[in-house]
Amino acid sequence: MSRPDEQSCAVPVPAGYRLGPWTVGAPLGTGGFGSVYTARRGDGGQPADAALKFLPTGTRTPRQLRYLRDLAEREIDLLSRVRAPRLIRLHEVLTVDDPSQPDLDGATVLVLDRAESSLQDLLNGSPRPDRGPELLVEICEGLHQLHRTGWLHGDLKPANVLLMADGSARLADFNLAAELDGTHAYSPMFATPDYTPPEILWGDLAERGRRIRPTTDIWAFGVLAHLVLTGAPPLPGATAAARRDATVRYARGTEQLRLSPELPPDWRQIITDCLAPTHRERAPHDAASVLPRVRAAARGAAAPRPLGTARLLRRSLTALACAGALTAAGLGLAAVTAKHPAAPGSSLVGYDRCLSGNVCFFAEPDGNGRMCSWEGDETDWLGGASRCSWADRQTPRSVFNNGIGPESGEPLVHVVYYAGAQLQDRIDCLPRGTRQNLDLTRSPRSHVWTERC
Repeated sequence: MSRPDEQSCAVPVPAGYRLGPWTVGAPLGTGGFGSVYTARRGDGGQPADAALKFLPTGTRTPRQLRYLRDLAEREIDLLSRVRAPRLIRLHEVLTVDDPSQPDLDGATVLVLDRAESSLQDLLNGSPRPDRGPELLVEICEGLHQLHRTGWLHGDLKPANVLLMADGSARLADFNLAAELDGTHAYSPMFATPDYTPPEILWGDLAERGRRIRPTTDIWAFGVLAHLVLTGAPPLPGATAAARRDATVRYARGTEQLRLSPELPPDWRQIITDCLAPTHRERAPHDAASVLPRVRAAARGAAAPRPLGTARLLRRSLTALACAGALTAAGLGLAAVTAKHPAAPGSSLVGYDRCLSGNVCFFAEPDGNGRMCSWEGDETDWLGGASRCSWADRQTPRSVFNNGIGPESGEPLVHVVYYAGAQLQDRIDCLPRGTRQNLDLTRSPRSHVWTERC
């Protein structure tokens, strides 16, 4: 969103307008379909200050209404179910009921944490901010927190990264966000071309919208990182259309990726991996594996190298052998699926979507369908920091404990899961490496990592 005056706002709201306990103040930002204003609470409740995002879901033509309501519902759905430190927080959702203001009547209003500015504002004043590497770490943390819950942002760009009063970054503007359904998610066709990967620029539009994958956000992060560190986009062109054409030529192999010579080697390799020209080439570089490299590059330390194909295969075989031995020992586990993780360059499917160090539960057998994953404990799948968005509607049908083993020095390698929140009513324990289908009569609601089953 851009910094507007009141007259240029997509949804004009006069200063002093009252909505429930909130009094509207100055405009903070505006986009194609919504506007954000400062607000002050008058009833003594918390928070005292907030940002009100007005989405005009009660006006315009029927076709526009359906589209706008879809955008609003996407953002509300994500923010009401996913809580993470690097995502902007939703406090409540209001509806304007004011026939005297026909342009506002029926609008959906999101009450959000108030930010001081955006990354776009910062770049406008300082194209290469001193805090750039630190902010990139926090943005990548936000992507990791978002992706591990099964959601994609779909429109990552500087205007959608908010800077809080303490200077920290949070991801925001989730009206193009989408929840993974198998290997893909579906988002409206509307997006920002400068941050859109080539396969979407020239891809066909599916019936449910544009098909996006986690690599869509990884590409956008690569573009954003180059912009923050160098002050310029990674592909040439004086206009968005020219840069879009350069992106397509690069993906077709008729133009090389020419990154700024000012980039340090570690950052250059990270951005090169994020901007691999195809989804298949970007797939090994997910948010979980890019994050430690970004942290190391921001410190100026040697970045950890991505796992090679052989090492990935050795880790997989070790996990499978461990799981197979435990099964043979009579621990009551279901048969382990003998399926190796996809090698770099292939599309991740089934159990292979579960990142190293995570435990993952799936909505369908054999690692298919929607997935919820965690690196750590979660005492409340429905209300905790990392929510499992579909666990309230169905029981998981398969699971993979892809935890890191004792060779890493981490003793907590098994996972116990429970039917109740706060680790109550134990269901079962999963040794590391376990891949199994589930036939549960109770849905899990919490889990904890443990040293032994």
